[in-house]
This record gives sequence, C-alpha cells and structure tokens, in this order.
Amino acid sequence: QVQLAESGGGLVQAGGSLSLSCTSTAQSFHNYFMGWSRQAPGKEREFVAVISSSGDWTYYADFVKGRFTISRDNTEKTMYLQMNNLQPEDTAVYFCAPSPHATRSLVGFGPWGQGTQVTVSS
Repeated sequence: QVQLAESGGGLVQAGGSLSLSCTSTAQSFHNYFMGWSRQAPGKEREFVAVISSSGDWTYYADFVKGRFTISRDNTEKTMYLQMNNLQPEDTAVYFCAPSPHATRSLVGFGPWGQGTQVTVSS
C-alpha cells in the first residue's frame, strides 16, 4: 500500500518561512503529478500547488503565488513546498497527494497523506 508522509510543519511568526516535505513509498512516484492542499479549522480543503511528474510545470493558487515554491526530487521520491513570507491566514494542515493527470484544482488528487500542521502567529 502506497504511503505518503508529510513533514516540516511547525509554528512560525508572520513573515517567516517553513519547508514542507512529502515522501512517498510508491515506486511509480515519478509517473505522477503531485500536489499540495491545505485545510484550516472550520474551512474546506483548498488547492495550494501542483507539479508535473518531471517537475517542469508548476501551478499555484493565487493566494500563494510569489511566496510558495513547489519542487520535487524523483530519486528521493519526495516533493517539497518552500513557504516564505507566511501569514496567519496560512495556518492550516497541509496535505500532499498524487494525481495521474494535470490539474489546477483538488479534482484528481488522492489519496491524501495525514498532513502536517502549519501555524503562523501574528
């Protein structure tokens, strides 16, 4: 059974940075688009970013453009999310998942990992 493990979350002050990782056990990791989503307390899950299987195409939600960078290392079967200039509204649990197709939304992703908590204090 394929497992995803997100890590790197934590508590940071507004304006700070965090780097999230998503490690997969799937041998076919390099064949899939990979993406991040987040869910804040009391809110619906929202799309954050996606990266192509080769890493040559990325797409971001408008609210993270210019602040977050998605990347991947297929040899390590790991995807990353570098988050800069974090704001309190970025506080959420961040999840990763694969998708067999290019997508600019949550549609097509799954299964999601367990998530990692990011908390940004003001």
